[in-house]
Amino acid sequence: MSGGGTGSHGLLRRLLGVVAVAAMVGATAVGCGSDDGDSSGDGTVTLEFAQWWAPELPAGSFDKLMTDFTAQNPTIKVKLLSGPYASTKQQLVSGAASRTLPDVVGLDGAWVSDFAKQGAIADLTALMAEAKYDSNQLASQIQIKGKTYMIPVVNFVYPMFVNNDLLTKAGVTTPPTTRTQFLDAAKKVSALGGNVKGWALPLDTAVPNGIQNDVMSWLWASGGSMLTQDGKPDLTGPGVKSTVEFVKSLNDAGVIAPGSLTMKEQDKVEKFTTGQVGMVIDSLAHITLIKKNNPKLNFTVTPIPAEDSYTGKRGIPYASWGIGVADSSKHKAEAFKLVQFLMSQQTNAQLSTLANGFPGNKTAEPDFSTSDPLFKTAFDIYQAGQPANEFVGLPKAEDLMRSFDEQLQLALTGKQSVDDALTKAQEAWAPLI
Repeated sequence: MSGGGTGSHGLLRRLLGVVAVAAMVGATAVGCGSDDGDSSGDGTVTLEFAQWWAPELPAGSFDKLMTDFTAQNPTIKVKLLSGPYASTKQQLVSGAASRTLPDVVGLDGAWVSDFAKQGAIADLTALMAEAKYDSNQLASQIQIKGKTYMIPVVNFVYPMFVNNDLLTKAGVTTPPTTRTQFLDAAKKVSALGGNVKGWALPLDTAVPNGIQNDVMSWLWASGGSMLTQDGKPDLTGPGVKSTVEFVKSLNDAGVIAPGSLTMKEQDKVEKFTTGQVGMVIDSLAHITLIKKNNPKLNFTVTPIPAEDSYTGKRGIPYASWGIGVADSSKHKAEAFKLVQFLMSQQTNAQLSTLANGFPGNKTAEPDFSTSDPLFKTAFDIYQAGQPANEFVGLPKAEDLMRSFDEQLQLALTGKQSVDDALTKAQEAWAPLI
């Protein structure tokens, strides 16, 4: 995802209309409680901003952006509430239910439908109009019934991360491009012994985004869909069935890292970072984290392998750091100024560069000159494929992932057949979609 300025114009144009936003993960620390009415006697306002972004960026870099914002807006201070994705999510879900969200919130597309329905997040279309903001500069907006509730600030793809040294040691000369090759490579890596396995699959039901990023991504990679043409669930169809049978074949072959049923995304990233797994599907946002924690790790990124016979464009799981404003905030105009700042051409380019992501402002150009070369590799993967995430904007997206996860776990542990798992998941989804 890099390579000088040449390819990025095409990318930014293609991002137009892409409303693909996935569950993003990372490693950071969140507080809560909202002092929305935090205005001091001198007229300054303090905005609380909860997100999981700061810990995934180079140390201190997000704080510096907030300092830049305050320099431009001396009457507005920002108090960052930074935490790992999982705890940020818990904080915001309970804050949304009790209408005590911080003024500005980092959002995941999977939460937007529910938060909007609860009246917890503000209609940004109205705030943009009040601020006379030109929304044409935005690459995408997440809308419900024609109103924008989330703006993607930075967009990421989730390719396959491959530990080159482990694959080479196992006698695998090139990263797998098909499911058959992947199973073969995973078996060979697992045969190295010790605590090394071919793949990691996080299925913790508390944070069930492994269903989106690590399971359905195999379906999307082969151009498949978990929904029918008219948007109803199609979990018993051939696409989802072959995907789940493939995941089960990996499990049956003993190539998945132990502890899947309670593994969270950060555990998967850690296992890859410490050289315990040969391959994982992961967010580009974690490249910095992985290299910081293990500078010697020799890894690359590749497209997610597709079904053996598939020749079309590869679907790529897609994720965003989205932003929204609490409907309960007493300082919505000031909160939107912070949104405007983060979406401005200069700041958005800077933030995208720091995060190794695609900008949410379509006129912003990240500086790829000093980026990790893997960023360019991922950019090429993105250009050759198409972003795919069918959970974005679905009602109760987390619940959908969780009910699927519960049935999948029973299939993987031999307590029910794949067909039964899919039938029950279909029954759980039908009333919600």
